[in-house]
Amino acid sequence: MPYFGSEETVKELKRALSNPNVQADRLRYKSYITRVIRYMTQGLDVSPLFMDMVKASATVDIVQKKLVYLYMCTYASDKPDLALLAINTLRKDCADPNPMVRGLALRNMCNFRMPGITEYIDQPIVAGLRDKASYVRRVAVLGCAKLHSLQPDIGIAASIVNELYALLRDPDPVVVVNCLRALEEILKDEGGVVINKPIAHHLLNRMKDLDSWAQSEVLTFLLRYRPRSDDELFDILSLLDGFLHSAHAHVAVATLRLFLHLAAAHPAVQADALLNTSAPLLATCGSTSRELRFAGLCHVQQVMRSQPGLFGLHYKRFFCGYSEPSYIKFRKMEILVELVNDENVALVLEELRSYCTDVSPELAQAAIAAIGRIARTYSEKCLNILTGLLALKQEHITSAVIQTFRDLAWFCPQSTTAVCQTVEACLHCPLDSEGKQALLWLLGEHAEQISSAPYVLEGYIDGLKTELSSTVKMELLTAALKMFLCRPAETQDMLGRLLHHCVEEESDVCVRDRALLYYRLLQRGAEQTRKVVTGPKSDPSMSVLTGHQQEAVSQWVSNFNTLGPLSAQDLCLQTSLISASERPSGAAEEELLPAGKDVAPSSPNVDQEELSLYLGPPLSHETFERMWLDLEVLHRQTLGYCRPRTMPDLQAALQLVKIQTLAFTPGETLPWKAYLYTRGTGTLILAELLQEDSKTPESEGKLVVSVKQQPPNQHAIRGFVSILCSVLPPLTVDSP
Repeated sequence: MPYFGSEETVKELKRALSNPNVQADRLRYKSYITRVIRYMTQGLDVSPLFMDMVKASATVDIVQKKLVYLYMCTYASDKPDLALLAINTLRKDCADPNPMVRGLALRNMCNFRMPGITEYIDQPIVAGLRDKASYVRRVAVLGCAKLHSLQPDIGIAASIVNELYALLRDPDPVVVVNCLRALEEILKDEGGVVINKPIAHHLLNRMKDLDSWAQSEVLTFLLRYRPRSDDELFDILSLLDGFLHSAHAHVAVATLRLFLHLAAAHPAVQADALLNTSAPLLATCGSTSRELRFAGLCHVQQVMRSQPGLFGLHYKRFFCGYSEPSYIKFRKMEILVELVNDENVALVLEELRSYCTDVSPELAQAAIAAIGRIARTYSEKCLNILTGLLALKQEHITSAVIQTFRDLAWFCPQSTTAVCQTVEACLHCPLDSEGKQALLWLLGEHAEQISSAPYVLEGYIDGLKTELSSTVKMELLTAALKMFLCRPAETQDMLGRLLHHCVEEESDVCVRDRALLYYRLLQRGAEQTRKVVTGPKSDPSMSVLTGHQQEAVSQWVSNFNTLGPLSAQDLCLQTSLISASERPSGAAEEELLPAGKDVAPSSPNVDQEELSLYLGPPLSHETFERMWLDLEVLHRQTLGYCRPRTMPDLQAALQLVKIQTLAFTPGETLPWKAYLYTRGTGTLILAELLQEDSKTPESEGKLVVSVKQQPPNQHAIRGFVSILCSVLPPLTVDSP
């Protein structure tokens, strides 16, 4: 329903518009037209006035023409027969001496969404492309794109496409940019506008004439051009160098992306470009617009994947402001963790500690988790802070600290003793579900170092009937069984009561099944139970590389200056911090294949040439370890050569064939190991390179490759091994 007006209002307007006395008075006539537009925007159906409004377009008043054209475009689809009558008026205006009238008429004619309109606007568009007035040419160029949208199946005549390519050299810079936009839309099915050498050089020379947003678009189109020689490359980079320091952040970032793309074979040039663009990126992180600030933080994170120390001196720029939204604070804390070093660790920890008492429980827990990640390197300083937080006796803080202790005990075994001593002080604090799971894991895994562990566990068993979380119950079962294996005398009775309750009275099927599993394991004996429950321990060589591995620019430059960095966290979900056999119940699983990639079934008849490897989202060390322990070896092969001479050469060579090096044994130590992963044919491939210190004639210390896969695909394994064998020989110790 409209806010104002009715059918009587429409009749009154119709009488006024058709009154010769009103038409003779320009001001009154224009006021009635304005009322028609106002009622139209309020929802009143004023379509019966169509012919009267068409007559009102015959005026020299530009404002009145705009109002009438707006009305006609709104109701053209509802009144197609009457709209055709207005075409002659518009075509007549397309030949008006005033360029504003010509452009206005052509723009609104192209906005008519009705069948059969294309045959009327072909000729005015062609004439507009050749018009002397730049405003008319701008409108005509965009009209070509609108014409294409009206008849996408028929397509645009080749002559119009040629006209648009010719207009790329138009003296008006707006016409040039509009031509690029129109050609991109018209030639979308053919791959978009073609940027050859003459066009690329012309656009580069016209960059200074464009406004900031047009510069961003032109820089994006120039990504399609490849220089023919190094001389041409450096000439182009010289032209672009000034735009790296642009006052507009979007121009600087677009220039940086083009710089990184063109200089892919020159890492030193890329590093210099990243250094020059650090100031605009930092300025974006301090923008008054929250959305722009968040985008800047995401791009800073992306740059830090290749240049971790680039923003090290500016770590204070990433301290959280009081009024900032939580999503910006979370991203800033992630960056702060990456920027920690020996010089600033004290200040960063002090800042993060102030966030731990924030009124937002989610922000406080995120700050505690950030301190926990720093504790993997600076454990002593962080343990003091975390221990002090326990004295606050806030449930959400205590829960987050316990979860951090669990992760720290897993990643840094040398901190286990200090963690266990601290945990004893908070064993009786009420916790949420996640905190209980973390505490129970610590009690079960390190029961020998926590003297009161059985008594605390007994309290949880006694309150089992009031526990609502099934994940806590399953973790309680696992902790009780592990504690029984190391402290049987103190735990036997409570374990029996726990198993009896879970088997006989528990309604949750998952809890009951786990209790039955443990009960039947215990019937086979304590040693058999220990083998199954404790599982294999972590391989120390998996922890050689800590933190985020430095990546090549080529791995992320394709998503730079797009929405990709803003959703990067969704591409690779964070997984549990411990292996499948020892992680707390309810830990989340990671989606190992990238979004949009269907898992292809194994096809042994596919030719080897069809295998295509790609890296996809990065795989974390803990995820790799969990999968490596869970999966079976599908292929093992002894190669005829020893380990590579240098790891940087190996990493660079494997990077070229889309194979990522995750971890390796440092130095010349034996046994030597390296862990690799890649993706191909809808599957994830994990591999281990192993050279043992063997003097037997059979092995002679040769390199052995072991391959695991999820899901299995023998064709992909054969192709992967073939690619690996083609890369390794020139890099190995035995090579000439």
